[in-house]
Amino acid sequence: MTRPVSVGQREVLLGFKKNGFGAGRWVGLGGHIEDGERPAEAAAREVAEESGLIVAASRLVHMASLNFVFPARPSWNQTADVFTTGEYTGEAAESDEVIPRWFAAGALPFDGMWNDARYWMPLVLAGQQVAVDITFADDCATVAATNPDMLGRVQAPRT
Repeated sequence: MTRPVSVGQREVLLGFKKNGFGAGRWVGLGGHIEDGERPAEAAAREVAEESGLIVAASRLVHMASLNFVFPARPSWNQTADVFTTGEYTGEAAESDEVIPRWFAAGALPFDGMWNDARYWMPLVLAGQQVAVDITFADDCATVAATNPDMLGRVQAPRT
C-alpha cells in the first residue's frame, strides 16, 4: 500500500506485528488465503482486517512471488504473493494483529523487518516484478541465499 505525500515522494504502509509469526517486526499487511479465495481477494481481506483500509481486489497489482525456505525449521516454509496499490479508502487503524504506520519509501525500517525485504522490496517499489526463492540461514533470521541471486545486488542500506 502506498500513498503520495508530495511531488515524486510516497509512503509505504507497514504493520508492526504484535503477535504470531513475525511478531516484533515491521511487515507488509497480509496473511493466509482462505478456501475459495484468490490471492488478491485474500490480500484485500487481510488489509481490511489488519488496518481497516478498504481495497478492491481488482485494484491490486501483483508485483512479486516469494518462496521462503527455512531449512532449520521447515514448518516455517511458505510462499507469498506481493501486491501493490495506491487506491484505498479509510484511515489505517491498529488491530489485534498489527500497528499500522506509514514510512517514506526511501526510509523503510529494514533493520526491523525480515532480512529478505531489503533485497526484493526496493525492486518492487521501483516498479519491477520479482520472482525469487529465499533461503534463510540456520538462525532463521538471515538470508543465506536467493535464486536468482540477489545477494550481490545493491540492496537497501542497513540503518
